[in-house]
Amino acid sequence: MIHLRNLTKRFEGKLAVDDLTLAIQAGEVLGLLGPNGAGKTTTSRMLACLFRPDSGEAEINGLQVGKDDQEIRRSIGITTEVPGLYERLSALRNLQFFAELYAVDDASRQIEKYLRLVGLWERRQDRAGGFSKGMKQKLALARALIHEPKVLLLDEPTSGLDPQAAQSVREFILQLRSEGRTILLCTHNLDEGEQLCDRIAVLKTRLIAVDTPQALRHRLFGNRIVVKLRAVLPQMIEAVRALPFVRNVESSDTRLFVQVVDPDGDNPELIRKLVAASVDVQSVVEEPHSLSDVYLKPVDAS
Repeated sequence: MIHLRNLTKRFEGKLAVDDLTLAIQAGEVLGLLGPNGAGKTTTSRMLACLFRPDSGEAEINGLQVGKDDQEIRRSIGITTEVPGLYERLSALRNLQFFAELYAVDDASRQIEKYLRLVGLWERRQDRAGGFSKGMKQKLALARALIHEPKVLLLDEPTSGLDPQAAQSVREFILQLRSEGRTILLCTHNLDEGEQLCDRIAVLKTRLIAVDTPQALRHRLFGNRIVVKLRAVLPQMIEAVRALPFVRNVESSDTRLFVQVVDPDGDNPELIRKLVAASVDVQSVVEEPHSLSDVYLKPVDAS
């Protein structure tokens, strides 16, 4: 659905996006995760044909950026960090204006459909300038969807929102995900990426890592098993460290922290080893790394 090949963009000679190659499948939500200045917004705007790449290629649904720009703009929906609404116009008139631009069939039905979906139908006659940040972001989402695009480019859709408004926007994005929309979600919010995305692409000008949140944890760290014992003795640590599937062993008071590759497959052998050493095992639990760990490790290493 979306293909980027060696996409590069500079501003005043400084690299903003460096040799980015990435594919997003139809119906997938891919999170472009990175700190401010990582190139997320630049990538989104190149795909929206707002910035022209310096080199490389990008395609959306078979349409080529730089060649089929008008067709691409008609076929995608986009939100920016700042909604960019016509604040003197009502919510209804904002959507009517964009429905006219997109030549939407049965515009009245579409407008009502999406204003109801985002919970703004009862406020349709109110000026957008009087809306809260969360309401403006919801109206921007309705605007992006008015022409039923298959592809959505969402740039920091919850930025600056209070927790309740942000969660409301995330729930709406989850609904769009369930409808099979293809979504590129630019965010620096780690929890948001984990909650909403099928895969995460970690970007810091260059692509650093891309996979599912679970696979990123597994690939970068393995999983950590916490074994609570009656007492931890040095020989126990050495016996566990000698197991071929163990990556690392640490201890603290009455706990062993054991990094393994496959907890389901490795835990039984780990427990057998401890029991054979006459160790009193009180509990064994898995403690997976958070997405925050996954994010910080490759970014700090870049």
